[in-house]
Amino acid sequence: MAISVRLDVLLAERGMSVGDFAAAIGITPANVAVLKNGRARAVRFETLDAICRVLDCTPGDVLVREPEDS
Repeated sequence: MAISVRLDVLLAERGMSVGDFAAAIGITPANVAVLKNGRARAVRFETLDAICRVLDCTPGDVLVREPEDS
């Protein structure tokens, strides 16, 4: 099972920069990049809630399960 993070798509749809987004949710731009690039190993519910609040979306809009290649 692979989980993809769609932050890049959501930020582009909303015309929001990484810096502005990072400031709005209270994490560093470097940590936003880790999330955006799929290198994060975990996300706190508090951070996921802030992401959803700022982007006006649900966790299912941010995190998507991709089928594994067999």
